[in-house]
Amino acid sequence: MQKPELVLETVISDRFAENAYLAHLEGRDDCLVVDPGLDVDRIVNRLTERRLTPAAILNTHGHADHIGGNAGLKKIWPNCPLIIGADDADKLADASLNLSQQYGIPIASPAADRLVGNGEICSAAGFDLEVLETPGHSLGHVVFVWKAIPHVIFGGDVLFKGSIGRTDLPDGDFATLRDVIQTRLFQLPDDTIVFPGHGDPTTIGAEKKHNPFVGEPSGFSDNSSTANDLLS
Repeated sequence: MQKPELVLETVISDRFAENAYLAHLEGRDDCLVVDPGLDVDRIVNRLTERRLTPAAILNTHGHADHIGGNAGLKKIWPNCPLIIGADDADKLADASLNLSQQYGIPIASPAADRLVGNGEICSAAGFDLEVLETPGHSLGHVVFVWKAIPHVIFGGDVLFKGSIGRTDLPDGDFATLRDVIQTRLFQLPDDTIVFPGHGDPTTIGAEKKHNPFVGEPSGFSDNSSTANDLLS
């Protein structure tokens, strides 16, 4: 049976150009809110205009530009579960750890309702999303994978179009980020669509081939891609 069509809207925060995603399945009035940024009023307005009710708030990680809207959404929809990777939960309420203090805009989020780890499934609004732990930008960073056709990743600040997340932050590490991209994300099908925390969408196949930090230009080799290239 064909899965219902994904309807996705992006709300881009002006201050940090962060992508908040409103995702729902065609014909449903519940949705996911992924990484609600600092422009929470715009997010709420979009939800209201489209008569959507959040069924889950997903945080890929705990940095301020990705959690800034948590409090505003929970104030309106207090029973909507807030979900984040277990190792980033301490960033939610700590303005120093979530990096908002250094920008002069201290942010505190409500506590998480659910902490998740590698391989768990988050089911909400008709989606079954697999959690993959993806540290390197942030210790507790996770991505959420919807195994539709094609697969979809809500990827936060791990893999960007032609780039990767910063690794110069307090709990960042380039080698860790590179390895997790190559051993976890690059094992997904090449047509997997990545919706990143900043910038335009991309695909796993494109980043394998062209990404200068973790793809073939950096020395990455994927034997399975050879057969795919011959068939394309």
